[in-house]
Amino acid sequence: MNKIAVFPGSFDPFTKGHEDIVRRSLLLFDKVIIAIGSNSQKNRYFDLDFIVPKIESCFTANENVEVKVFKGLTAEFAKECGAQFLIRGLRNTTDFEYENSISQANKYLWKDLETVFMITSPHLAYISSSLIRDIHKYNGDVSGFLPYKL
Repeated sequence: MNKIAVFPGSFDPFTKGHEDIVRRSLLLFDKVIIAIGSNSQKNRYFDLDFIVPKIESCFTANENVEVKVFKGLTAEFAKECGAQFLIRGLRNTTDFEYENSISQANKYLWKDLETVFMITSPHLAYISSSLIRDIHKYNGDVSGFLPYKL
């Protein structure tokens, strides 16, 4: 049986930290689906038609990575994809507190779904999508945070 994992998020934008989590996840899973979900509490900064090809360009040499857009519950999306695992990156204890609650809810929604927490690589731990959006909004250089060119 193939081990399929879903890496869900808004990825607005997809950062070097996200890329690192995906590449390291490929050491554990046969396939990783980068799942761009819609968050009812957030308005997108980068349009999906723009960001999806940017993410795909990071993994053109790896057929075990797929990018999909979804609406609805992450647990349901994972089930539809045949994924048994969710991947979540943790930068700090604040991330853990937030992600732990979501993990428990996903387990309630689908008992066979396991969440795997991966600690962000130390040299990337300070990067966040919100930081990049703020810098970009004021015409700052964000190229050092992204695995592709804007």
